Amino acid sequence: MRAVEIREFGAPEGLAVVDLPEPVPAEGEVLIDVEAIGVGGVDTVIRSGALAGFGFQEGFIPGNEIAGTVGSVGDGVDPSWTGRRVWAFTGEGGGYVERTTIPVEKVVPLPGNLPADAAVALGTSGMVARFALAHAHFAAGESVLVRGAAGSIGIMTVQLAAAGGASAVAVTTSSAERGERLRESGATHVLDRSGDGDGPEGYDVIIDIVSGVDMPSFFDRLAPNGRLVTVGVVAGMPPADFGTKLLAAFRKSLSFAAFSADSIPEPDRRAVTAAQFDAAARGELRSVVHELLPLEKAALAHRKMDDGEVFGRIVLTP
Repeated sequence: MRAVEIREFGAPEGLAVVDLPEPVPAEGEVLIDVEAIGVGGVDTVIRSGALAGFGFQEGFIPGNEIAGTVGSVGDGVDPSWTGRRVWAFTGEGGGYVERTTIPVEKVVPLPGNLPADAAVALGTSGMVARFALAHAHFAAGESVLVRGAAGSIGIMTVQLAAAGGASAVAVTTSSAERGERLRESGATHVLDRSGDGDGPEGYDVIIDIVSGVDMPSFFDRLAPNGRLVTVGVVAGMPPADFGTKLLAAFRKSLSFAAFSADSIPEPDRRAVTAAQFDAAARGELRSVVHELLPLEKAALAHRKMDDGEVFGRIVLTP
């Protein structure tokens, strides 16, 4: 069985195709014949070596979400799962493979009319966007800024904020063309990467997918009682002293929080993901697939991610 592992931290060329033994489902598991693999920003950060201090090592297989068909089941699993189209969260990694085994409780059935590539462009991204807005205590009538909105999490956050009754949904992005595409998803204001442009004077909520050295400057764009929630570090960690910005604006009562879906109980994550798949099948949510690439082109997918070429999500196909 083919898989892609991080042979060497650093550039995308450090990814390599390897052969692994065929997986066999253990008790409580299903075997999934993979049809689509979502390439996420966290995959590129892990591959770069930036998270090596968190226990990631060379030889790691990236990818945290897949979609495909259940080929067989292990002991204790209802045999009716066999042949069903499903989406699955693989954890921190393990998804860049042709086949894999997953505990059945991490598997979500797919609606019949939802393609596998659309599922992996929506699954984790939509769930993170939904809970990030909740973590920010977003309410109808509030203004929202999505920093780094052209990725799959950003696109879903824009849609959910607009559907949730935001008074304004501003986005930062790198081009006017991307801005227009984000307007199609519900954005009302398009700003440059620094947050400059024709938008509200202050935002009640900022969802930050970028982080990096420029993150503290966005505290200046919060309205009184505003909340900034960071859900990603695709541009690296913020400066160690970023909290001084909050204290400098003490009288505005600003708040900062980090959000990881790992803090949400598994049943809640699955319930939201299943509901969003149903909404997508009804046409109420729209996932965006930037490009389909074969599994052996994983390095090219990561290069495109690093170069900022991607709008939505690249999907690998075994």
